[in-house]
This record gives sequence, C-alpha cells and structure tokens, in this order.
Amino acid sequence: MEQNVGGVDRTARLIGGPLAAVVGALALVGTVPGGTALGAGLLAVGLVLFGTGITQFCLLHRLLGINTCPR
Repeated sequence: MEQNVGGVDRTARLIGGPLAAVVGALALVGTVPGGTALGAGLLAVGLVLFGTGITQFCLLHRLLGINTCPR
C-alpha cells in the first residue's frame, strides 16, 4: 500500500478519530445524548479515521487520486 495520508491530514485523523470514537462510545452507553445510531456512526467513523491515520493509507483518497503525503 502506497502512503497517501500525511501532514495536517494525518494529524487531524490521529486526533479527531479517537475523539469521535470516544464521543460515539459515550453516546452508545447513554452518557452523552444522541442515541445509538449517532453513537455507532461516530464510533465507526472515529475508528476508521484513526486507522487511516496510523497506516497513512486511505482507500477513498486513492480512488479520488488525492495524496497529502509530502513528496
């Protein structure tokens, strides 16, 4: 897999992903209002963002021809 996530994009994913996942998990258990659908969605999006930040590869970026890695 060729890396295509870097710089500010990667930093935002590494910070925003876990934050979204935590808020989603809190919504799932009822600590934060929002319901189970919102909680599950935020949890899933947060995990995907964090995973793409760690691996520095995003399939959507590849399909769209986007590369934020420094060359």
